[in-house]
Amino acid sequence: MAVREIPVEQIVEAVSRLCREANNYLPKDVVLALEGARQKEESRAGKRILGLILENAQAAAAEEAPLCQDTGTTVVFLKVGQDVHVVGGSLVEAINEGVRRGYQEGFLRKSILNHPFANGKNTGDNTPAVVHPEIVEGDRLRIGVLTKGGGAENMSRMAMLVPSDGREGVAKFVLETVDKAGGNGCPPNIVGVGIGGTYDMVTYLAKKAITRPVGQPSPDPDNRALEQELLEKINDLGIGPLGFGGRVTAIAVHVETYPCHIASLPVAVNLQCHSARYKEVVL
Repeated sequence: MAVREIPVEQIVEAVSRLCREANNYLPKDVVLALEGARQKEESRAGKRILGLILENAQAAAAEEAPLCQDTGTTVVFLKVGQDVHVVGGSLVEAINEGVRRGYQEGFLRKSILNHPFANGKNTGDNTPAVVHPEIVEGDRLRIGVLTKGGGAENMSRMAMLVPSDGREGVAKFVLETVDKAGGNGCPPNIVGVGIGGTYDMVTYLAKKAITRPVGQPSPDPDNRALEQELLEKINDLGIGPLGFGGRVTAIAVHVETYPCHIASLPVAVNLQCHSARYKEVVL
């Protein structure tokens, strides 16, 4: 197959647009899930909060304004076809230029510090992005932009369990994580669960899991059964919308797994707030 060229400016424009769209327009699958949650919610306060969340989404779309004041860390997922050649510059630099333009032109809050603890200076343009590349077959470039708020991200956890902990130990860790987060992760959440791989791989799996469309279960039957079990148990915790109590603490649980060492059982939980901002495009 012939190599297909993609100019960097096309990538810059795509990332810029995705940053603005992700922050201003709640995905349809999330809106439908929140509408369903409002119908299920038994708590008066919870039902009212879900109504306000949906009103906020409508207002943001109508005004082309951010869904939340925290416009997040820009996390970019790439699926790079092995027959793609990016021309005219660096792929990562093009992504960061797209983030820079998107946040400046969209009047989005810039939240990134150039050093995590030394001096606290804001980079002023929300760069650098966190980039997760994956090499795949084909001649296309899929770009997914996740604008990840700090509140829910701060509630995420990982643990190196041992094989004897098994499925029960994984489920216990997930429930403890959600319970400990309470209302701090801005529920109702999408709960991303990574299991397997290595210390670094498992956190990527958990982050990747929250980008799956709500309502799309895992194709793996064991993962799918665990998703259903965890969703029921999480919603039995009684945390409810924004932590005010109720039946709907999560609108989805997404589990992603990867083979791992016989002596290990890594597990990670990445919480996504109700403002689940993710958009993607294929070039």
